[in-house]
Amino acid sequence: MRVAVADDAALFRDGLVLLLSAAGVEVAAQAADGDELFEQITTDLPDVVILDIRMPPKPDGGLSTAERLREAYPDLGILMLSHYTETPYLMKLLEIGSRGVGYRLKERVADVATLQDTLTRIAAGDTVIEPEVVERLLEQRRKRATSPGIAQLTEREKDVLRHMAEGRSNGGIAEVLVLNTKTVEKHIASIFAKLGLPASETNHHRRVSAVLAYLRARQDGAENL
Repeated sequence: MRVAVADDAALFRDGLVLLLSAAGVEVAAQAADGDELFEQITTDLPDVVILDIRMPPKPDGGLSTAERLREAYPDLGILMLSHYTETPYLMKLLEIGSRGVGYRLKERVADVATLQDTLTRIAAGDTVIEPEVVERLLEQRRKRATSPGIAQLTEREKDVLRHMAEGRSNGGIAEVLVLNTKTVEKHIASIFAKLGLPASETNHHRRVSAVLAYLRARQDGAENL
């Protein structure tokens, strides 16, 4: 796997490069800001880019860079790193790209195994969300009514959707909830139907739309989700 790194904190960037090397990952480029990284990878595209959310050229330069990269290279994996559980940034990232993206806390990817797993999943097209960020959404109290579709979900369907929001595959959800994969697939089909997601859309698009609906409900403070 080939990865490019952008972070304006030189000490963290150098440490991340060392960690990537220890994980057997080739660092194809490294930069202090999004503009520099964009120029570097134009003629040498990596598999995944790792971006600090708060870096030049803007206060949230990582997100603006991610938006440019996704528009120019739709299949490029993008991993956003942050020191903080910033749920609005997560929502913005998911709107920018719904496949092959990740949002992780810097402290959580400080070991080789976690970093390897995160990059592998993103390169494969998965969505990897920091569980702590999802938990922060879960802790918010109700501010306005839940959408009718979300309110119709059973407790088991809510469990399935919560694990979908954490970026787990159907097999991963089945393992955590001690269900078989076919049962998980039935729950997901029911979730799609209750949320009004048309069968004409791809399963991946419907999955992302369901996760966004869940996260928005959590951000609005919906209870019992």
